[in-house]
Amino acid sequence: MPSTLKSHHIHFLKYLMSLNTDTHRQELAVLRRGLTLPPGEDPNMYRIIARFVPDEDRGTEREKLYYLLASLFAFHPMQTDNGNFGSHMAQAATQMNDEASTERRFTVLLNAHRQDLPDYLRQAVSFLKSKEVSINWMRLFEDLLLWDHPQKIAQRHWANGFWVFQPVEDHENN
Repeated sequence: MPSTLKSHHIHFLKYLMSLNTDTHRQELAVLRRGLTLPPGEDPNMYRIIARFVPDEDRGTEREKLYYLLASLFAFHPMQTDNGNFGSHMAQAATQMNDEASTERRFTVLLNAHRQDLPDYLRQAVSFLKSKEVSINWMRLFEDLLLWDHPQKIAQRHWANGFWVFQPVEDHENN
């Protein structure tokens, strides 16, 4: 799937990733505290995030995604350039003895309405953190921006990452 991220999205994500150093511990702490309130409602985060939100996104549901992503990243800054949230959840599921519970959790996440995403994502990211599974933050941001697409592009992308195609072996030729 070709990237739909714009240059300002990428700039925002690169800035977040640059915070993952000892010199930016205070900023990360402020961003983590953002998880205690609905996205965009912690005024302490404004000084860190607001300058990255373009005018057309301010005051919209999309603006909340910047704050949500920043808080989640600060909570679990392990980064990868591979996969999507579905493949990350599948990776965590393989580490458990009870893969069915991960599948149930993941299915609830896939069915979540945008306004419920912060809670479900916080739980899912916490789960990935507990299993030390890295997250493709660029892909996650892109998918969240597409969450309400009528064709459920992001949800299908995640589902395909979680339930990977398993070809049937040709037993008739043996």
